[in-house]
Amino acid sequence: MKFVFNDGGRTQAGYKGRTGDCVARSIAIVTGKPYREIYDALNLLAKTEPTGKRSKRKSSSRSGVYRRFYERYLKSLGWKWTSTMSIGSGCKVHLRASELPAGRLLVRVSRHLTAIIDGVIHDTCDCSRGGNRCVYGYFSFATTAAKRSFQHLAAERTDTRPVYRAAAVAGD
Repeated sequence: MKFVFNDGGRTQAGYKGRTGDCVARSIAIVTGKPYREIYDALNLLAKTEPTGKRSKRKSSSRSGVYRRFYERYLKSLGWKWTSTMSIGSGCKVHLRASELPAGRLLVRVSRHLTAIIDGVIHDTCDCSRGGNRCVYGYFSFATTAAKRSFQHLAAERTDTRPVYRAAAVAGD
């Protein structure tokens, strides 16, 4: 699978260094929304988060967001979840262009969320593990109305997109 370096607008928003912000970065990439807007929205959701036996710390856009919070946020934006794996089924779908649908996807793999646009990984590193990484599932637009609203949003942001750097990686 091909790979394109993309920080989702993190540098443009004034953030420096590397961090565990894959949720905010990936959502910013596939939706076209500014990184800072996504970052702040996820942190706002985390403020309402209770801690307990299972989740001893609160979510943070910088160091990791619990799945239930980013799923709630994505559903509010019109995205739907498609599972590709169930308990005991084994891995059926890998992070390969030939095994995923075309379009803009937020793909969940082990301990990571990555953006896939028409079969190309948009992230800060190539997380495909040579096409062998198992895909747990992915988020995609739920309705055609959502697709139209994204196209409208993308047309408005043509001059503010982050700069991409292509990396030559052997792919499918």
